[in-house]
Amino acid sequence: MPEMRFAVRWPDGVESSHYSPSLVMHDYLTTGSSYDVADFVARSSEALDAAGERVRAAYGFACTSAMASRDEIVRSAAAYDGGEVTVLRMEPPLPVGAS
Repeated sequence: MPEMRFAVRWPDGVESSHYSPSLVMHDYLTTGSSYDVADFVARSSEALDAAGERVRAAYGFACTSAMASRDEIVRSAAAYDGGEVTVLRMEPPLPVGAS
């Protein structure tokens, strides 16, 4: 199962990097796009939950790293009363021609 990292910039300019055990993040977020904080939390949480379930289905156990990423995003978002989160990078990128 391919894994990935994605980097974001929070409303105050702070950048953070997060782990996903699956490329499913590409289904929920787009590099270069900005999302209001609540929308970003909802999208990334749903994606990381889906990624964790893919690990559970494939290997029979949950991915604690995906849940740690989700929890870190939720904690970070609590510091902001609005604003936008920008997705800076998603590595590896979505393959050309994939949708």
